[in-house]
Amino acid sequence: MKKLIKVSKQKNIRLLLVDDHPAFRTGMATLIGREPDLEVIAEAGDGFEAIKIYRELKPDVVLMDLRLPGIGGVETTMAIHKEFPDVRVIVLTTFDTDEDIYRAIQSGAKSYLLKDTPHVELANTIRAVFNGQQVLPPKFASRLISRLMRADISEREMEVLTLLVKGLGNKEMSQSLSISEDAVKARLKTLFTKLNVHDRTEAAISAIRHGIVHLN
Repeated sequence: MKKLIKVSKQKNIRLLLVDDHPAFRTGMATLIGREPDLEVIAEAGDGFEAIKIYRELKPDVVLMDLRLPGIGGVETTMAIHKEFPDVRVIVLTTFDTDEDIYRAIQSGAKSYLLKDTPHVELANTIRAVFNGQQVLPPKFASRLISRLMRADISEREMEVLTLLVKGLGNKEMSQSLSISEDAVKARLKTLFTKLNVHDRTEAAISAIRHGIVHLN
């Protein structure tokens, strides 16, 4: 009697899962593997590893966390997108500030989801992104529009804003940045206008709430 050899059917959509928490990766890979057309073919714990794996395996879709050791998810997405313009990245994170959403989409991500997204919604988003769609839940789409309406903060203004959030006064900022106090005041005035706030306290609160500056 001829022995029958069972040949497993290759799944349609191959995924790379990028997250620095092994337990989360294991759980997510198990959930995704239950779908008949989805399969996690590789995992990465940091951005540099993700870039290397993508070059080697060319997965169909990448699930990318934002906060990673070494280089963050946005920077990792930008690096892969620069080398492979057709990359399909879905940001899967616990952070949902306006700035995080904006930076993720600007980096080339096709979707933005939270880690507590229902499994069915996640699976359907993966399929949609694989098929060339850009998927952004309504609550994030409205936040993105709000962020797009706000003027960009320059690199020099960001330096002042970061020091402001840390509690430094004008004189300390001046010394830290090697600029005059008048220059500090001018940047603060511009920041207040861009953030639509009236004072230093409101500026600091707005910067943290919108994810412009992250507290370590």
